[in-house]
Amino acid sequence: MHIQDTHWSSASALAAGGATVSAAAGNGRGDGPRTAPLRVDAQRNLEHVLRAAREVFGELGYGAPMEDVARRARVGVGTVYRRFPSKDVLVRRIAEEETSRLTDQARAALGQEDEPWSALSRFLRTSVASGAGRLLPPQVLRVGVPEEVGGSGAGAEEARVPQQRTQPGAGELRLVPEEREPVAGAEDDAGVAELLEVVGRLVERAREAGELRPDVSVSDVLLVIATAAPSLPDAAQQAAASSRLLDILLEGLRSRP
Repeated sequence: MHIQDTHWSSASALAAGGATVSAAAGNGRGDGPRTAPLRVDAQRNLEHVLRAAREVFGELGYGAPMEDVARRARVGVGTVYRRFPSKDVLVRRIAEEETSRLTDQARAALGQEDEPWSALSRFLRTSVASGAGRLLPPQVLRVGVPEEVGGSGAGAEEARVPQQRTQPGAGELRLVPEEREPVAGAEDDAGVAELLEVVGRLVERAREAGELRPDVSVSDVLLVIATAAPSLPDAAQQAAASSRLLDILLEGLRSRP
């Protein structure tokens, strides 16, 4: 598992743009939704870059250089920078897409599984199989240390960081404030908060049904997703390793009589 912090704080508000960002980058303007569509070759290059970025960041973490992304996409590094003015913009785009994917998978599990443990288990298996956990934004995976363990320094950190749902005494998932562009920061926090809320519902249902250990928090579930998808060179070996590791972790999450 190689989730690394990047220079997250310097990203431009272009990061959240999706199709608008892509179109703006293609014609040099970002002055509104009325932007011309990308040419076919430009759209193809963009898709290659995004696919390569997911692969490279998934294997090496968000610290991987843009040159690695360009090589994997088989384009010049200048092509990457024409689509994404900085590495932070590309990282934010990938992280937002993967956060949204996990949120959709959590909603699907809630809507299609009546039994709480089956819903949580389905979400974990689907998310691990998709590899999305390797691309979660770093702030989602930061687990705070309780004050009695971390001392005064940890207590000071807790005082300024909002807590997420968790059982007393468990590791607490926090959104650590980043100094970033106001617009981009608000969009990031909204996407992450939405993911935490939906996964929190899965966790609470399983806990209330007595099927989940009472000390398991939302942060634990996200850490399982992030660590149960190892990056191995052989696809079959990676799938087998992920399945075996997830089986073990699921047994660790379940409550015992």
